[in-house]
Amino acid sequence: MRNAAVESGKILGFFIEEAKEHLETLEKGLLDLRGVMADQERINEMFRAAHSVKGGAAMLGFNSIQKVSHRFEDCFKLLKEHPVNIDNDLESMFLEGYDTLKHLVDQLQGPFGLREEEGEKIVQAAEPNFVKLQAHLNHLLGAAGSAPEASKTSTPDISAQVTGVLKQMLPLFKQAETPANRQQLCALCSRLVQMSAEIKTWQVLVRTANRAIANPKNTYATLAPIVIKELKQASDLLPHGKTDAIAPSASLRLLAASPEATTAPIPPAKVAVGEGAPSPTESKPTPTSIKQIAVPVEPRAAAKVLAQVFNKEQLLLLAKLLHQASR
Repeated sequence: MRNAAVESGKILGFFIEEAKEHLETLEKGLLDLRGVMADQERINEMFRAAHSVKGGAAMLGFNSIQKVSHRFEDCFKLLKEHPVNIDNDLESMFLEGYDTLKHLVDQLQGPFGLREEEGEKIVQAAEPNFVKLQAHLNHLLGAAGSAPEASKTSTPDISAQVTGVLKQMLPLFKQAETPANRQQLCALCSRLVQMSAEIKTWQVLVRTANRAIANPKNTYATLAPIVIKELKQASDLLPHGKTDAIAPSASLRLLAASPEATTAPIPPAKVAVGEGAPSPTESKPTPTSIKQIAVPVEPRAAAKVLAQVFNKEQLLLLAKLLHQASR
C-alpha cells in the first residue's frame, strides 16, 4: 500500500510540474495574444499546452481540469485555422478562463487536493465566461470572413488512445507486484506498439518500456513515474509530427538494460512488416547493442569509473537498483 501511495504521489507530482509549465506557456501567450497571432508556431505551442494538460487530467481522472483545458484547446484550434483581429474583450475572456484553469491546478497542491465536487463547482461558475468567449470568437471569425466550416470526420486522436491505455496501466502499477500483473502491463505495451506501428521512434520507446516492466527486479515504485511520464510526453508529440523528439531517457534505458529483462516473457506485438516497420529482431537487445565498461573490484575505484560514465540521474537510479538487488 505504501508503494502504491508513493507511485501515485510521484505521478501526481509529475502532472502538477508539467501543468505548471504549460500554464506558464498559456499565460505568456495570452498576455501577448496579438503578437501570438502573428506567429503560427506560438499558436501551435499554446494549442499543444492546452492539449497536454487535457490529456494528463483525463488520465488521472481530474474531470474539471480536463473540461477547462479542452475549452482552451478548441479555441486555440480555431485561432490556428482561422486568424482573427484580437480585441480587448477577447483578451479579457481568455485571461479569465486562464485564471480558472490555474485555480484548479493550484487546488491539487492544497491539503485536501482537488475534490471532484469542488472542481465541478468551479467549472460551472466559469461556464458563462467560456460561453461568451466562444460566441465572441465566432463573431470575430464571421467579421473576418473566416467562419469555420462544418466539422469533418477526423482521424482518431492518437494521444487520446494512448491516454486510455495509460489509465489502464495506473491501477496495475498500484497493485502488489506479481508475474500476472506484469504480464498485463506488457500486454498493454503491445497495444501501444500497434497504435503507431510505422513510427520507429515510438516503437523503440514502447519496447524499451516493455523490457523495463518485464524485469522483475524493477519495482513498480521505480517504474511507474518514469514509464507513465515518458509515454505520456511522447503521445503528445505524435499528433504534431514531432516523432524525431521521441526517445527513451537514460533512466528508462538503464531499467531495460538488465539481463533479467531480456529473458522475461513479453507478449509479442502484432505489427505489420513492411517499409518503415521495425524488424522482429528489434524487440530484444543483443549483447553487442548494450555498451559495456570494465569496473574495478575495489569500491572506491569502481565509484570513480561509474561517475565518469553516468550522469547524476543515472547514478541515483543505479544506486537504487543496487540496493534492491542486495536485498
